[in-house]
Amino acid sequence: MADTPSALNCLVPDFSAAMTGEKAFHLQDYAGKNIVFYFYPKDNTPGCTTESIAFRDLHSQFQANNTEVFGISRDSLRSHEGFKNKLALPFQLISDPDETLCTMFNVMKMKNMYGKQARGIERSTFVIDASGKLVKEWRGVKVAGHVDDVLEFVSAQT
Repeated sequence: MADTPSALNCLVPDFSAAMTGEKAFHLQDYAGKNIVFYFYPKDNTPGCTTESIAFRDLHSQFQANNTEVFGISRDSLRSHEGFKNKLALPFQLISDPDETLCTMFNVMKMKNMYGKQARGIERSTFVIDASGKLVKEWRGVKVAGHVDDVLEFVSAQT
């Protein structure tokens, strides 16, 4: 696996990953566009559903700002396809069951779930600009208002 994009304004190494729509995601295919990756813990959970709906509802505004949105979790492609269809998401979801991208973006954390320690995805969002540089990150995201903040950021970039 390529190096981790560990600092803002560093180039994100090219990678490929399985995604919905029977396609493979290749970073190089989106050269010249901004990219938003939002990492979320699990399909069909309340926070992840709310966040995905917010990205869905503002999708046309992201596209108007030369920005493609992708959701990423460890769920299977089958789970992603069902989640995408259920919510009528207009963007693709990337499956990362082996945690390659989660590791690359350093989003795996120990979390408290029902009083027990469990390893999982820390809700995080990253913006990669049209030249392939990581230009913004949000970690430990609270869903309320977050997607508006991301849209505001990408709007200011274009």
